[in-house]
Amino acid sequence: MLTNDIFFVVLLSAALNAGWNSAIKVGGDRITAMAITTLMGSGLSLLALPWVDLPASASWPLLALSIAVHTAYHFALPVAYNHGDMGQVYPIARGSAPLMVMLGAAVFAGEWPGVGAVWGVTCLCTGVLSLALIRSGTGSGRAQRKAVGYALLTGALIAAYTVIDAMGARQAGSAIGFAVILTLGDGIATALIVLLWKGPRTFCVDRAMLWRCSAAGTMQMGAYWIAVWALARAPMGAVSALRETSVLLVALISTWLLKERMGPARIMSAVLVCAGLLMVRLSS
Repeated sequence: MLTNDIFFVVLLSAALNAGWNSAIKVGGDRITAMAITTLMGSGLSLLALPWVDLPASASWPLLALSIAVHTAYHFALPVAYNHGDMGQVYPIARGSAPLMVMLGAAVFAGEWPGVGAVWGVTCLCTGVLSLALIRSGTGSGRAQRKAVGYALLTGALIAAYTVIDAMGARQAGSAIGFAVILTLGDGIATALIVLLWKGPRTFCVDRAMLWRCSAAGTMQMGAYWIAVWALARAPMGAVSALRETSVLLVALISTWLLKERMGPARIMSAVLVCAGLLMVRLSS
């Protein structure tokens, strides 16, 4: 059940999610920024490890699978940002996930949504589809198609790890313990892949980027620890949809901070997404 306490902490998770995504998008090599961000998060997870209960052994296969999917997501997202505006990529990636989460929850966990939730997600996905058809005004048509394709791939990975993490956290006994081990593992895996791919010099960054990635890593850990805690207690589709209120925050960030264009079509898309999220909330 989506209680008031879960509702408000998931909104906090959404705000943190918008914050760290904005930090990844702002300048520099985004693959490197993601690697440093997740490595910083792993450091926080390591500090938290003595204070949490380890997840039950029954959840370990799902934990390993989730680490693999999260690691793939850590590469898909910055590649998507390399091909499109944050105001285009982020809403598509985040907004396409709830429908897939709802389907995955029904198939794998027997969580069948109500009529209101289905209508809400349909409205949300309509807004997402309209975003996918909007040209940002920069780059070729091929570049725009690539941006949309990578964003949808990112959304599929978000949906996959959301369902896996919900099922794993419910089996783990300690949802926070599951989340801490998960974020410790995927941060190390991401950094190792980048180290092997680009070499150790890729981690030689200036102080400004290091501070930005440190802040992003802190927000990333907070956002996902909250999300896993909520997924262990509330329907997956509702939690996933509520987290996507971050789409509206990022729309503001990408317009005011990153100076990306926010035309009438994007505003209408954001309204549709917001309406869908509201319907999902009221139906839970």
